[in-house]
Amino acid sequence: MKNNFLQKNETFSIALIAIAVFSRFLPHPPNFTPVSAIALLSGFSFSNKFKSFFVPFIAMFLSDIFLGLHSTIWAVYLSLTIFVLFGFILKNKFSFPRLFVFSSIASLIFYLVTNFAVWLTSGMYPLTLAGLIQCYTLGLPFYRTTTLELFGYSFLGDLTYSFILFSAYKFAEKKFFSTAI
Repeated sequence: MKNNFLQKNETFSIALIAIAVFSRFLPHPPNFTPVSAIALLSGFSFSNKFKSFFVPFIAMFLSDIFLGLHSTIWAVYLSLTIFVLFGFILKNKFSFPRLFVFSSIASLIFYLVTNFAVWLTSGMYPLTLAGLIQCYTLGLPFYRTTTLELFGYSFLGDLTYSFILFSAYKFAEKKFFSTAI
């Protein structure tokens, strides 16, 4: 009976992730994507650690084939790895306030890691502390916009998708999946 619960649970998680990945193809504000939420949910919901990493990576890679691969894609996937690990931590003690914290930190990590990759590999900035600071400073318009000066689209996207995916997951877990053996 427990295996049936896990199978339903993980099938539902894959469906949520697929929906989130397809949302990347819909018109949306810049960087308002489900990337972090997909990885957080994967780490949280899959009992198999290999599957926790494999499902979001393959889903992202398949969508990236159509949306575009770039020289710093490794930084995006490094960030995804960290977010899956955050999902493992959330699994131990879940609450929506903790989800808010982890989702917020994920947004910051994504900004730091991907802009570091641009600084390191693009040749646009000198490989000095001043060059790194310049890269982070010039990366801010991608993180926030004039209409959302205090909250970037990345940050809002991470929070929005995390709360949508986890709310749907928790609702389904409570209403449709029984943990009774």
